[in-house]
Amino acid sequence: MLFSKLFAPTTKATPADASIASHILMLRGGMISRAASGIYCWLPLAVRVIEKLSHIICEEQDRIGSQQVLFTTIQPAALWIESGRYEAYGKEMLRLKDRKDGDFLYSPTNEEQATDVFRKYVKSYRGLPLCLYQIHWKFRDEIRPRFGVMRGREFLMKDAYSFDINFEGAKATYMQMFRAYIKTFRRMGLTPIPVQADPGAIGGNMSHEFQILAETGESTLYYDKNLSGASDEELATIFAVADEKYNPDTCPIPKDDLMVSKGIEVGHIFYFGTKYTKAMNVFVLDENGNKVYPEMGSYGIGVSRLIAAIIESSHDDRGIIWPEAVAPFDVTILNLHPKNDKCRDVAQRIYNALNNGCICSEKICFPSFSTKEALYDDRDITVGEKLADADLIGIPWQIIIGEKKTKNNLVELKNRKTGEIKDMSPDDVIRRFQ
Repeated sequence: MLFSKLFAPTTKATPADASIASHILMLRGGMISRAASGIYCWLPLAVRVIEKLSHIICEEQDRIGSQQVLFTTIQPAALWIESGRYEAYGKEMLRLKDRKDGDFLYSPTNEEQATDVFRKYVKSYRGLPLCLYQIHWKFRDEIRPRFGVMRGREFLMKDAYSFDINFEGAKATYMQMFRAYIKTFRRMGLTPIPVQADPGAIGGNMSHEFQILAETGESTLYYDKNLSGASDEELATIFAVADEKYNPDTCPIPKDDLMVSKGIEVGHIFYFGTKYTKAMNVFVLDENGNKVYPEMGSYGIGVSRLIAAIIESSHDDRGIIWPEAVAPFDVTILNLHPKNDKCRDVAQRIYNALNNGCICSEKICFPSFSTKEALYDDRDITVGEKLADADLIGIPWQIIIGEKKTKNNLVELKNRKTGEIKDMSPDDVIRRFQ
């Protein structure tokens, strides 16, 4: 992608209505545009991050046998009346009427609809276990939306719904999803902290939140310092709780190992048994022909919230620092002197090689094994503006091309996170990203 063609309206100005880093940097970096209170349009850079996050989520869900669907965003109120949640859910639910005066709602979650789809098609224990998931938009009418997309009213969510024949099966599914969440967040370059949680309006008696550390987090976490180096399996057993469940008299963590930090919730998993299947009279026949109410769980990841949480946990005073796995681009090419023929030729050659998978020098041309998504800043603006924008949008690697270095067949490779700069030949920097 050429920066001159990219719709990324960056700005130096700090937005007046933004108070936390993610909100400020997403607005300044041209990632989102405010449409209404707690509702945002998502611009190309942010959409690319959403696609990276969604790809990782889908791979890990598919790996454990979950199947992707798309439920409707507009649901009939009758389903929620049947489950008993229509009035109980409160004013966060956006209620609607169609032209025939029928009652509908904009989906805040999909337990009822998943249960309804299930009962239409699954009649026997042979259809179990089953887990359906989606990545779709939700709406909850927060009374005080704030912090940009961190606590907005419209948000993108991955939500999954499982059905099992008995508690043992439901618990196995729950733990399978628990491990999948740990792998998902780790693939994103994050250290997830699973904490025991209150299931809230969803209901149930087995629940975990997945938090990532950030100074602006709303939860105070108490956890074992060994958590950061723990294996996926160890994370399931290491003690970690939020402030409302912490008791210093019964805490099993040795004092020297106890860590206290703020965290941001990015995922939540629930087991709630037959709460919905019984309320909606949904059953299957077991192997003996007896009616059985399937055991259910639901499993959420706030995809749009996750973007803000990553920024909160990974930024500096110059801008965002994206983990490599979810960055909108892998590398940005900064041609500091676009009117200089040598600089322009070197920048174009690197850009072509990274995007087309071909490594070319004056004497040799051979195929690359893989390509990287590169953003080439070809704009005719000042050096300071280019460097500032590169740091602001936070792409992990910067290839900096200037007049002095190119005379000696060198470019600079800068790591956005560490600030380390290394001189390399154009061919070597291309090979670096194979």
